[in-house]
Amino acid sequence: MKLADRVAVVTGAGSGIGRAIALLFAQEGARIALIDRDEVGLAGTHEAIEGAGGRAMVRCSDVGEPGSADRDAQAVIEAWGRIDVLVTAAGFSCGGTVTTTDPDEWDAVIRANVGGTWLWARAAIPAMERRGKGAIVTLASQLAIAGGRSNSAYLAAKGAILSLTRTMALDYAEAGIRVNALVPGAIDTPLLARGLARNADPESAAERSRLRHAMGRFGTADEVARGALFLASDDSTFTTGSTLMVDGGWLAA
Repeated sequence: MKLADRVAVVTGAGSGIGRAIALLFAQEGARIALIDRDEVGLAGTHEAIEGAGGRAMVRCSDVGEPGSADRDAQAVIEAWGRIDVLVTAAGFSCGGTVTTTDPDEWDAVIRANVGGTWLWARAAIPAMERRGKGAIVTLASQLAIAGGRSNSAYLAAKGAILSLTRTMALDYAEAGIRVNALVPGAIDTPLLARGLARNADPESAAERSRLRHAMGRFGTADEVARGALFLASDDSTFTTGSTLMVDGGWLAA
């Protein structure tokens, strides 16, 4: 197993990509700390892991709330002694251009996506430094590179995550901590469904998005989880500061 005896924190573990990553990491032998503000979703992920013989703990928290990551990281360390892997999958979008996005919605998107990534990295890195190793996987988006319409806060947040990933990789390479970003395309998750529903004609929007991928389909959360496993495991020991595209060819077009 690729993550045997390791302790992994996965934010956004209540659904979608975060849940798929948590389930796969548990199958690969890791103990998983599940972080999300969706209590019901967290319970479902926890049940799935423990029902399959894995080990998990639940922390129902808002990743963008100052202090929450520190409290949750301390709880993980008290329970299991360390943090080996951090995956920051928590996030959401609100839609809208720069002139139509409400300032409170803008702040909420930046707070969850960028703030949650920063606060959790800030909480986990000292534990990794003490052990002289660790792996952090952030979640960006193909739209942060290619651009997109009517989703300005989300695209700005995901672009910031890419920049944050690169600078963390440089700052902590000598400490043995690798930091890499996953760049998914459109993935069949509740987040995508909510985004498509904001369109006047959701079915047409979905078809346009599918066809924008060279492979002609949406990705699955399990496919993204496989990329996260590569970046979190010893399969990628000489990889840091990178962006791994799991985008069905979107960015190649």
